[in-house]
Amino acid sequence: MFVDELEIHVRAGKGGNGIVSFLRDAKVLRGGPNGGDGGDVVLLPTTHCNTLYNLTGRGTFSADNGGQGLPKNCGGKDAEDLVIEVPVGTVVLDAERGNVLQDLDAPDKPWVLALGGYGGRGNTHFATATRRTPRKAETGKLGEERRVLLSLKLIADVGLVGLPNAGKSTLLATVTKARPKIAGYMFTTLEPMLGIALGPGEGNTFVLADIPGLIEGASVGKGLGDKFLKHIERTRLLLHLVDCGDLPMAEPAVAWRTIRQELEQYSHELAERPTLVVATKIEDEAGKQRAKALATAIGRPVLAISSATGSGLRELVAAVWSMLSALPRPFAAG
Repeated sequence: MFVDELEIHVRAGKGGNGIVSFLRDAKVLRGGPNGGDGGDVVLLPTTHCNTLYNLTGRGTFSADNGGQGLPKNCGGKDAEDLVIEVPVGTVVLDAERGNVLQDLDAPDKPWVLALGGYGGRGNTHFATATRRTPRKAETGKLGEERRVLLSLKLIADVGLVGLPNAGKSTLLATVTKARPKIAGYMFTTLEPMLGIALGPGEGNTFVLADIPGLIEGASVGKGLGDKFLKHIERTRLLLHLVDCGDLPMAEPAVAWRTIRQELEQYSHELAERPTLVVATKIEDEAGKQRAKALATAIGRPVLAISSATGSGLRELVAAVWSMLSALPRPFAAG
C-alpha cells in the first residue's frame, strides 16, 4: 500500500544513572562511574523503499536507554541509536507548528530526529581537594521526545501530468519497466508510480513519475489533486499529455488549458517548470490533424505519439533526454 503522509511519535533513550561506588585499589584514586548515553532516534533516507507504509501502526518509536554506571569504576554502556528508514524525498515537519524541520532529499545521509539523554555523572566527578570520597551521583537525562509529520515527495526527473485517461500510465509502462494498472476509464491510477527509462546512449537513464489524472479544482484538493501534485514538485521536467484520440475526455486545447490552470493555481514555480506537450493516442491521420490543431491553438510545439503502436516514442525519449541534459540537478544523487 502506498502511504505518503504519516504522523509518528518518537522518544530518544534516557541516559543511564551515575552511581556512587568506590574502587578499592590503593594505587587508584577512589571514584565512581558515569551512566551511558541514551540512544538517538535517527532517520535514514533510503532508495530501498518508496512508501511510508512500513512505519504505520507502530505507536511510539523508542530508542534504548543508556546503561547505569557499574562498580569498579566501569562506565555504563551507551545505548545503540534507533535508525528508522524512510524513502528518499521525505520531508519532516513539526506536527504541531507545521514548520519544516528537515528535507531528506539525498540517500544514505542520516539525520538525528531526537537526541538521547546524557548519562549521569558518577561520584568521582564531585570529588574535590577537601572532599575526596563524595557520595553524590547524577541521574541520567531524559531523551528528546517529539511528534512529527512525515510527508513524502517523490524524487524523479520527469513528471507526467494530464487529465484522467490521457495515456500517462500507458506511456510509463511502455518506456519503463513499471507496471501500473491500465484501463480505459477515469482514475485507474490511484497512487503515484515511478519508472526508469533508458535514454539515448549506453547507461543513460532517467526517472519518470506518473501521478493520478488531474481534474478541474485539483489545485485545491478536488479529486485529491493537491495530494498528488506534491509528487512532481521535485521534477526537473514535465510531460503534459493531452488525449488527441477519437474519444477524448475533453477537446484537446481545453484539456491543455485545464491542466495549465491547475498547475498555476497550485504553484507558480511548478507551472514555470520546463514542459514538453505530448499529444497521445495518435493512431491515424485524423489524430495527426488533431495534434497539429492543438499546437496551433496553444501556440507551442507538440510531440505526437502512440504508446500502442510505438510511433513517436523514440523521438520523445530523445527530446526528454536532450532537455534533461541541459537542466541542473537540484537534488544530490548520493
